[in-house]
Amino acid sequence: MKHILFSLIFLPITLFGQDLISTNSGDIKITPILHGTLVLEYQGKTIYVDPYGGASAFDGQNTPDIVLITDIHGDHLNQETLGGLDLSKATIVAPKAVADQLDGSKSKSILVMGNGQSQKVSEILISAIPMYNLPETDDSRHPKGRGNGYILSMGGKKIYLSGDTEDIPEMRNLKEIDVAFVCMNLPYTMDVDQAADAVAEFKPSIVYPYHYRGTDGLADVEKFKSLVNTQAPEVEVRLKNWYPRN
Repeated sequence: MKHILFSLIFLPITLFGQDLISTNSGDIKITPILHGTLVLEYQGKTIYVDPYGGASAFDGQNTPDIVLITDIHGDHLNQETLGGLDLSKATIVAPKAVADQLDGSKSKSILVMGNGQSQKVSEILISAIPMYNLPETDDSRHPKGRGNGYILSMGGKKIYLSGDTEDIPEMRNLKEIDVAFVCMNLPYTMDVDQAADAVAEFKPSIVYPYHYRGTDGLADVEKFKSLVNTQAPEVEVRLKNWYPRN
């Protein structure tokens, strides 16, 4: 009976790819959606990160209280997806380059944040940090200062969302990150080796490779896991299916 009960409890979590992160004031639920898109839930609040893939990708999810957008590209700022979502109670948090392209009439409010700024939204502390390509050039796909990575602080846990970044010092210098979502897709961000080496330096407790579809298909996340396990065995690597249609 105990094994049957466990199976019934565990089935929905595995079925929808959800994870639970324990905190000192309740669980954080993580649901991968697609590519760099995910849903976080904590204490009755729902956060959408870079909504992409069409509104139907969010069927069954709670309406968002917060929507985080990292950059202007269509897999982060996706107007079609945003247009199909109920944003009536949502605060959209975005860098200025994104906010300039948003129609604020659908959302409750838009909060513009730049690199280095922090603010509480619905009792969740949100810090915007740099995300950019190296070397820094005028024609970079992701110039420094245009987009935001984010660190969310809730329940005593710190969650890092890399956005589209390369192997930058601001990421390597992160401290006390509990959960990290780290991109790895050439030629837009960094390769698996760079991502693994950076993770081995800042040592989050848990890391999810995400945003790993590039011009040559999907990055080798199994290799990423092996590299991290070798260089920083204390870091737990969690692999999820971010590309259910592939």
